[in-house]
Amino acid sequence: MRILFVEPPRRIWPFMNFEDNYLTKQAYLCLAANLRLNGFNNVEILDCMPLRMGWKSLAHELQVRRPDIVAVGENHALYADEACRCFAMAKELLPQVVTIAGGAHFTNLANSYLGAPAGPRSSQPPPWMPNHPPGVIDFVVKGEGDVTIVELVQHLCDRPQEPPTAVHGLAFLGDGQAIHTPTRALVEDLDSLPLPAYDLLPLELYGRARQLFSPGGTTVYHSRGCAHSCSFCVWWTQMAQRTVDPVSGQETLRPCWRTKSVDRMVEELDLLANRYNKKGLVFVDDCWNLDTQWSRDFARGMKDAHLDVNWFAFMRADYLLRDHRNGVLAELVDAGLAHVSIGAERVEDEELTAFRKKNYSADKTREAFSVLKANHPHVFRQATFIVGVPDETPESMNRQLDFARELDLDYPGFHPLTPVPGTPLWDEAIAEGLIEADSFEQFDWATPVVPSRNMTRREIEEALIRIEKEYVTVPWLLRGLFSRNQYKRHMYQWFLKVSVQMSVSLARDMLFPSPGPIVPLIKPGWYDE
Repeated sequence: MRILFVEPPRRIWPFMNFEDNYLTKQAYLCLAANLRLNGFNNVEILDCMPLRMGWKSLAHELQVRRPDIVAVGENHALYADEACRCFAMAKELLPQVVTIAGGAHFTNLANSYLGAPAGPRSSQPPPWMPNHPPGVIDFVVKGEGDVTIVELVQHLCDRPQEPPTAVHGLAFLGDGQAIHTPTRALVEDLDSLPLPAYDLLPLELYGRARQLFSPGGTTVYHSRGCAHSCSFCVWWTQMAQRTVDPVSGQETLRPCWRTKSVDRMVEELDLLANRYNKKGLVFVDDCWNLDTQWSRDFARGMKDAHLDVNWFAFMRADYLLRDHRNGVLAELVDAGLAHVSIGAERVEDEELTAFRKKNYSADKTREAFSVLKANHPHVFRQATFIVGVPDETPESMNRQLDFARELDLDYPGFHPLTPVPGTPLWDEAIAEGLIEADSFEQFDWATPVVPSRNMTRREIEEALIRIEKEYVTVPWLLRGLFSRNQYKRHMYQWFLKVSVQMSVSLARDMLFPSPGPIVPLIKPGWYDE
């Protein structure tokens, strides 16, 4: 059984160079590793992006490799159409191929992508999203897929003509209806899974940017899931505990957080640093710093292993304050923590409450960044903000800018409110008919897809670009460019390059305005080749 995981050609953000856009995709590495552990050795990963492989070249590769299974996973709505294009191409070229979709997006819109009527166990699709023709996607692996995909492949080997109703965690089409098998239990012990199959990718082609996440960027994770359930976030849902009401079929999700052991994590990082020369580590955990004892043990494990690496992590402000008080934060910084990103979201506490962001406040965010600035000034300080909330006004947009300035950030990320499938915000937006985008291609975290009560989508987008530009000042930029810390200097060099490119592009847009997004994704030059 020849199994091929594919990352199809994708559009990119215009203000980033090619190398900035692509790091390793952990899902494929983990799924492929577990398939090999269970005896399926003919497994490959074809990532078109670092290979600069366009659609014509992908078609050729499919014909040459002739896989029995093509699997594509996607968490981001904006790339769903390209995933489906890959499935359709595989079916056209290899009529007997089995196609498997996974990831949060397909999990939450399984019925629609299978070509079945939407049901109570799937988020409703938007009115403009037509059902895809039956047969393009054969199976959707829902939620955590490590065990599900192994059992599915085994079933396809042993009983290919029978529906895999005994395999938990699946959705597939039967008699025109979507069949959902029982919920898959989560893997309790992450150490029971093999190390990600890094050998299946040309790691030397990833993380090649000279400034961003240098030197040698790559993704890693120590935990899965989150202990929280913010209404705008879909990431925690993919690793949530799921229960289904036997009568209504309604599925309930409960946050769940698990972690690898420290020894296992250090073993993996040692492999990346010393075998593959990857020393700019980007942790993709939803909430890196939840467990203070794990964090302390990890810091000491890293020191004992003498790993000379920089690493980035998404952290919560309240946990960072806790770890500052107990001394863990200082140990983490000493063990290579170079870049912290915190979800500030909003300056208004009532908005945080509306987002279901519990035990959080703007004051905690202020204190967290004050602690970093005073005690660890060389650590790169990043925060993300959500704009375009239901009551957004030009004045409230300015308050987010003022908040970012008050926090004295190295980098503020302002993102429009984007209701994605599987979140309460999505359900509300669909019910109220708020989504004005005409395709998932605009769900790019830069283009507003819903208006506020006081601003149109275009007005939100223009205000967003304005506050991003106003944050950049000469003293702020010079401070970073002349930092004594190399990691911080590199990040500011990258930001300067992006800012210049953005200014040129926006000036061009003013001369030749278009009705579409101001900052649309673009196709690489090799995209169609």
